[in-house]
Amino acid sequence: MVNSKSRARSASSPDINVTPLIDVLLVLLIIFMVIQPQKEAKLPVRAPAPQQEAGPAPPEMLMLTVSGDMRLALNSTPVDLGDLMPLLGKLMEERTAEQRTLFIKAPTMLAYGPVLLLIDLAKGAGVVTVGLVRDES
Repeated sequence: MVNSKSRARSASSPDINVTPLIDVLLVLLIIFMVIQPQKEAKLPVRAPAPQQEAGPAPPEMLMLTVSGDMRLALNSTPVDLGDLMPLLGKLMEERTAEQRTLFIKAPTMLAYGPVLLLIDLAKGAGVVTVGLVRDES
């Protein structure tokens, strides 16, 4: 004879009701889907200006070339380090804020410190945008 208590235990196995768990997960999923689009990154973007047919010619591009032994040349004209900041300051006064750009061309093996010094000098002279160009030679 089988005991009635053991039959009751085997007949009703302990199952977890997952329906409330699924309901909670669906609600959380909907909440996260609604909240996510509000966390967009707001990056400043400048659209290019429309092309103008007539107007003054763009100013000459300024390229500061640095050699491996720290000889400087601004648009292929040799410049001393002491004369660089006053010369750049004079050139930047003649330009609008959008045109105050300087490109620094340095060899890849040059140390980071001298290039950083040139960037600081350029910023102190009024340069708004500094571009770095790698010299392959």
